[in-house]
Amino acid sequence: MPLSLPISVVVPVRNEQANLPGCLESLRDVSDVTVVDSGSTDGTREVAERHGRPVVQFTWNGRYPKKRNWALERCSSRHDWVLFLDADERMTPAAANELRRVLPATPCNGFWLTYDNWFMGKLLRHGDPMRKLALVRRGCGAYERVDEDAWSGLDMEVHEHIVVQGPVGRIRARLEHHDRRDLKSYHARHEEYASWEAARYLALQREADASPLGLRQRVKYRLLPMPFFPAAYFLASYVIRGGFLDGRAGLAFALSKERYFRQVQLKIRERLRQARGASA
Repeated sequence: MPLSLPISVVVPVRNEQANLPGCLESLRDVSDVTVVDSGSTDGTREVAERHGRPVVQFTWNGRYPKKRNWALERCSSRHDWVLFLDADERMTPAAANELRRVLPATPCNGFWLTYDNWFMGKLLRHGDPMRKLALVRRGCGAYERVDEDAWSGLDMEVHEHIVVQGPVGRIRARLEHHDRRDLKSYHARHEEYASWEAARYLALQREADASPLGLRQRVKYRLLPMPFFPAAYFLASYVIRGGFLDGRAGLAFALSKERYFRQVQLKIRERLRQARGASA
């Protein structure tokens, strides 16, 4: 039997009955898993209970902190390392083995993780790689503090990033991202993401948001208002990074990302127009 992973896993959820079983099954070698729920109305809680995992309820008031930072502050953890794993993500045997090998002696306080991304039932092997900093040593980092005022219904950090005190490494073995919900749900979520990103962009322009930005974010927010940006992203992901090699699913994914950035641009213009009208 494999040794238990020396990490505490937080799984933030809301109405994730379809995705959560696969996520929790992939964590059977993890002794410390907490499901942080936001009042799910489907069978999410029952799924967690069937897998023997505790469920903690979180209610957001529209301001700081959101779900992940709240979990860092309020949820007890048995281990020095905390991994945030979404319900549509999966631990893999290769990633688990690397974590067992690397974590006990690492000088790092955080790690970047890379994911195999499934879209429309197909594994995308090309295009823009999916990666995020989601593993942090307890007490050595937290998600950016963004003092929003209910910009959207998002009660969980999505575009906020973990700010780590100290060196950051990379886990080379991949985890999996496999969303079992339909395209309607996918586009509805990204509509909400776009509303948040537009509000964040405008707050940054007003210097109302003092949280530090990483290089990737600085580049994105600098290019975001430029008309060519969505098309340039499509070309970089689909052509230069070889997304076309993933067939129809690769094309659909690249077009969905282009559509997303156009949504953000339109929402920025809409908010600016509304602000001008209110001040007239």
